[in-house]
Amino acid sequence: MANARYIQLDALRAVAVTMVMYSHFFAAGGSSFWGHIGVRLFFVLSGFLITRLLLEARSAAEFETGPALRSFYIRRALRIFPPYFAVLGFVWLVDLEQSRGSLVWHALYLSNFWYALRNDWTPWVLCHFWSLSIEEQFYLAWPLVVLLAPRRRFESICVGVILLSLAYRFYWPVTATPALARDLLPPASMDALASGALLACWWSRGAGLPQWMRLGWPALAAAFLMIEWFVPAPADPMLEWGRWLLLQVLPLVPLMAVVAACSSGLGGTLGKLAELPPLLALGRISYGVYLYHPILLSLAVKSQPWIPLNVSEQGPGRFVVASAATIVTASISWMVLERPLNGLKRYFPYVARAHAGQAGNAGWFARVAGGSPDGRTLDLQRTDARR
Repeated sequence: MANARYIQLDALRAVAVTMVMYSHFFAAGGSSFWGHIGVRLFFVLSGFLITRLLLEARSAAEFETGPALRSFYIRRALRIFPPYFAVLGFVWLVDLEQSRGSLVWHALYLSNFWYALRNDWTPWVLCHFWSLSIEEQFYLAWPLVVLLAPRRRFESICVGVILLSLAYRFYWPVTATPALARDLLPPASMDALASGALLACWWSRGAGLPQWMRLGWPALAAAFLMIEWFVPAPADPMLEWGRWLLLQVLPLVPLMAVVAACSSGLGGTLGKLAELPPLLALGRISYGVYLYHPILLSLAVKSQPWIPLNVSEQGPGRFVVASAATIVTASISWMVLERPLNGLKRYFPYVARAHAGQAGNAGWFARVAGGSPDGRTLDLQRTDARR
């Protein structure tokens, strides 16, 4: 169990990205239920891991704000940009689904604003970029908060961000109607990201979930599932808004509880399941899986005349073919592009260790910042949905 708390977070990534693929490839009618939960789980994981990493850097005796910020942004760029812009380059080259007209927005990580302003998922092949844009916007601002804000105020800042995000859902001019803006604007996701950050704050001082969360999360999860599965969307705008509000808020504490459990290391049967090699392998390539999966779906649909299974509609044929193509592509991307570039991050440590004699602490910090000793990365691999 020594490294379970690191390993099992990869398993959570695998679960999250599988939810997204199921929603996009298999779910009847293109239901977004599992995809929504998968993206929200990615957001909580993102907030937790990034904040915990930066808090660890800040607590080191050798910490300096400028070098830590510079290293953070360089390491994020090495991890995220190469496959992201490779996808945009491919889409531009072949003008997949007539996407060229929106590529500048996606290149600037403004996909969420592109779709929100138009209230339309066109081009659909890049619609999952909205969650990647949310995370990139988070990455730009959040390190400044973590590394510059007074440490004693940081938990209050996290709570404040969560409350502001919740308050946004009561802003009637935007949230009263089921337009894309109410889900894609940054405040709609800041609660999940800040919830993960708050969890990292508690962990950094050796605290766990508050008792009300430990005892109450099953009831919140059950209420969420009951509303989603058994309460149809009402025609009345007020009732529809209330249902939407509950479906956004109720999963937060259960997702925090899941991340907290895996970060501590699950034991027993659940722990063994969370450490199955195929699950961990999928978790390691989950960023690529999320990034490439709609592109591979589009290409599979275009290739339907040469594919014996039905990939033109939601169902098992589409799920098998598109998932297999996505996982193969993401695996190649990881081995050929992402992993070699990830290796360059060793030249950009968050904290420059002064003495080789600190190898024990440095090894622990390296596991948090870059991966466990067997190479499992703890960097975020999303996200989309996000998301």
